[in-house]
Amino acid sequence: MKRLALLCVLGFGLSGCVLQQPSTPVGELPPVQQPSHPRYAPPPGVKSHWNPALGVYVVEGARDLYYRERIFYRFDGGWSWSLRPAGPWQETDSSGIPPGLFRQYQNR
Repeated sequence: MKRLALLCVLGFGLSGCVLQQPSTPVGELPPVQQPSHPRYAPPPGVKSHWNPALGVYVVEGARDLYYRERIFYRFDGGWSWSLRPAGPWQETDSSGIPPGLFRQYQNR
């Protein structure tokens, strides 16, 4: 009976152990761009890549044009958004911009 109790205690104690992958070494940070994001779909009809630092897709071949969740964002001295890359564009303030993207342009 004592052996059974000891085995149960050891079994429950070890059941909390979890094997984990080693963390990424400091010198090997993830790339600045990725082809896509697991949650956010890429923009329709344009080439793009996901930028994890900005938290948006960067539209390739266009200057200061970004996309996340059905909205395109552009910077031209101020922020605008649109449902399509060609517009029409609506002005917005920083509250309507993904935080990482806004920080990139904050000191411009």
